[in-house]
Amino acid sequence: MGWAEGVERVVGAAVAAGEVPGAAWRVQRGGEVARGAAGTHTPGGADPVRPDTVFRIASITKPVTAVAALTLVDDGTLGLDEPVDRHLPELAGRRVLADPADAAAGTVPARRAITVRDVLTFRLGIGVDFGAPWPTPTVTALAAAGLPIGPPAPQAAPPPDEWLRRLATVPLAAQPGERWLYHTGASVLGVLVARATGRPLPEVLTERVLAPLGMTATGFGVPAVARDRLGPHWTPPGDDGRRELYDPAEGQWARPPAFPDGADGLVSTVDDLAALAGVLLAGGRTPGGGRVLAEDTVRAMLTEQAGPVDDEGGGWGLGTGVRRTDEPGGRSAGSFGWDGGLGGSWWTDPVTGTTAVLLTNQAWSSAPPAVFDGFRAAAFGPR
Repeated sequence: MGWAEGVERVVGAAVAAGEVPGAAWRVQRGGEVARGAAGTHTPGGADPVRPDTVFRIASITKPVTAVAALTLVDDGTLGLDEPVDRHLPELAGRRVLADPADAAAGTVPARRAITVRDVLTFRLGIGVDFGAPWPTPTVTALAAAGLPIGPPAPQAAPPPDEWLRRLATVPLAAQPGERWLYHTGASVLGVLVARATGRPLPEVLTERVLAPLGMTATGFGVPAVARDRLGPHWTPPGDDGRRELYDPAEGQWARPPAFPDGADGLVSTVDDLAALAGVLLAGGRTPGGGRVLAEDTVRAMLTEQAGPVDDEGGGWGLGTGVRRTDEPGGRSAGSFGWDGGLGGSWWTDPVTGTTAVLLTNQAWSSAPPAVFDGFRAAAFGPR
C-alpha cells in the first residue's frame, strides 16, 4: 500500500468508527499530492464533507497572522526589536506579578518594554501557562476583564481598541522576554498589525497574504465565495457518546466579527493552508515567482526562538511551531506548522518536502482523537 492509500485508509477508518463526523485532508510529498474527504457535516447525516469544505481552523490562525506581521518587518513598518509602545501605548509601563501563582503578592515594574519580537515569540509576559494549575491568576484576571481564555467565540469579544484596553488592566505574569506563554500574543499581534498599518486586520491579511497566495476561502467570517461550504461544528462525544452542536453553519463564523482575532478567528481549507505551507517551504516565494516574505525572514520565522514548549519535541519560532527533535517514524527536526483545538492540524517537513493538512468538524477535548497520530504517521512515515 502506498502512502496516499495509507492516508485515505486511516482517515476513512476513523470517520467510520465515529472518532469525528467528517474530515478533509491534503498531503504533498515531493511532487505527489493526495487530497480527499470522508464523513458528513452532521453526525449520521447525508451531507458529505468535501475536499473543498471550509473549516474553523482555531489556532492555525496564529501562523497566518505571523506572516502578515512579518511582511511589515520586511518593509520596515515594524522592527523586530522595537518596543510596541509606539503602536500599542496601552501596553507601555507594564506591571508584573511578583508571584505568577499568587495575585495577592502584588506587582513589580516591568524591567523593559515589550518588543515586536516578544509578541511574535509569545514572550510578552501574558498568556496561558500549560505547566501551572488551572486557572492561573492571569487567566482569572482575563476572565474578570471580559476576555476569557477558552474555545473560540468570534462574536463574543469587543472591538480591538476596547479589547486592548481591557487587556492592559491585567498585570503580566512574567517579565517581557522571559517565558513562553501561549495564545494571547497572537491576539495582540493582530491588533499590532492593524495599528501599524492604520487598517483593519482582515484588509491587511487579505492584501499581504491571502490574495497573493490565492487563499480565497480563508477569512474572519466566511468569504462570500465560500459560504455554501461551511458546515456545522461539533463538540467531542460525551460520556453517552452524543455530540453537542458547537456552532451551526449560520453561527459565529458566518459574518465578520467585531474583533478579528489573530489567535484563533480564521476559517480555511486544506488547499489554502497547503498554499501557505508551500510559500514558506519555498523561502517566501509563490509558485508564480512573487515574493511574500524575504528568504531571511522565513528562515528566522522557522527557526526556534523559544522553547521547549512541551515535552514532545516542540519549540516556537516567530509565530509558528517548530519541532526541536526528530519524531520517530514521523516529522523531522525543523518541521513547522501548528494544530488547532477545533480539530485541525498542519505541519510541513522541509527535510522530506512533505506537507500534511487534516481538518475536521469536531473540537478536541483534552487531547486530539487518535486519527491525528495515525494521519501523521501515514503522511510523514516511510514510503
